[in-house]
Amino acid sequence: MNAFDDFMRQYSQQPEASGSFTPLLRHDKTEATYFFYVAPIIESIGGVHFLQKTGYCSVMVNTSKLQELVENTELTPNSTLSILNARNEIIASSRLAGQGEFDDKSSAAEDDEKVILQRTELKLADGWSIVSRIPVRELTTDMQAIKQVSMIAGVGMTLSMLLLGYYFLNSLTRPVIGLVADMRKIGGRELGHRVKVRSTNEVGALAYDINRMIENMEHMTRDILHAQAQLYELKLSKKQAEFSALQSQINPHFLYNTLNCISSIGLEYGSREIAQITSCMSRIFRYSIQQDELVSIHEEAQCARDYMQIISIRYENRYAMEVQVDEALMELKTPKMILQPLVENAVYHGLGSKASGEGVLVSGSLNERGDIVLRIIDTGRGIDAERLASLRAKLEAATEAMDNGAGSSIGLSNIHARIRLLFGEAYGVRIESVPGAGTTVTVVLPGFQHD
Repeated sequence: MNAFDDFMRQYSQQPEASGSFTPLLRHDKTEATYFFYVAPIIESIGGVHFLQKTGYCSVMVNTSKLQELVENTELTPNSTLSILNARNEIIASSRLAGQGEFDDKSSAAEDDEKVILQRTELKLADGWSIVSRIPVRELTTDMQAIKQVSMIAGVGMTLSMLLLGYYFLNSLTRPVIGLVADMRKIGGRELGHRVKVRSTNEVGALAYDINRMIENMEHMTRDILHAQAQLYELKLSKKQAEFSALQSQINPHFLYNTLNCISSIGLEYGSREIAQITSCMSRIFRYSIQQDELVSIHEEAQCARDYMQIISIRYENRYAMEVQVDEALMELKTPKMILQPLVENAVYHGLGSKASGEGVLVSGSLNERGDIVLRIIDTGRGIDAERLASLRAKLEAATEAMDNGAGSSIGLSNIHARIRLLFGEAYGVRIESVPGAGTTVTVVLPGFQHD
């Protein structure tokens, strides 16, 4: 008790002393450790000793009770919880009991192991504190597990992202690579090749549009080739006609002058018919060798009149021709040598050996589309059904010129083919006939006003 007496002696000499803890004491016989809490007793009842110190109250505390409390408190398996007094003495500890003063440095790095020290001051116990010592590895044990789980999850997510990225990249690049390969084949002029539609996304839509574009281009190419072929046929037909004219007519100017000479001789000798025939033939010949492909309907009608004048003289006015075409249509354009061959066919195949009084009517008008409609109508014997079907089939096939019985190389099919080559399939020649009642040949041309 000497230590306690020394403490009380010093404590009693402090005039303003409040409650205080003694140092940690040890019983020599029982080796029990304890401490006292000492507080002054102040007179609170009025009197001579009012508010004066009249004595001391001391409470002895055995540290074994605090030791049991601390030992039953475990933060982690190897953690240490200690209660320290104001003198930094260990009052109770789960691992450091009876070790004297607490050393912060040695406790912070025991056995070279990193630990975390936390000191908490006790406000109601002057200078006392609670110190916790926890190894870092025990705090991070759960964190290691979390870290491992996080790493595994991260690796899994990375692999998943790589797989998804590969899938999406492959789904995007595979159609593009296929599209490029197909386009190279198309660029290599593999006719009929199409781009394979491998997906339904934008690349698939692009492949579909490319196929549609290729089909349109092929269709346009076919149309261009067809148009070029028609143009070539037209030019070839024109050249052949010019060549045939040159071959058959040897020297056009010589023949033209010769016909005029015959006409003059006929007039001189009083042969009016010879003069008329040669004059008409001269005009027809001169008209036929013109270079113009398109002429006016007036010129065509005049050529047909000259031909019918020759026929009238030859057959003693047995046949007649009437032209009923509006004056407004006379200046519209038509291919050259259209009416005369058709009138000639009407005379030789339609009228033939018919009695006098029969004739040919040439009419012209505009239909509702503004197209020119020319009709050559005869009142002859007509065409039987079988022959009419054959003629229509030849017209539809646009075959070579048919033999018209007069040695002419210009027939219905030739005229029909020329018109279609010039203006398209909407135009051409049609035939209607009734046996015993006559034949009507209809020519449909576009209403051109200029060459």
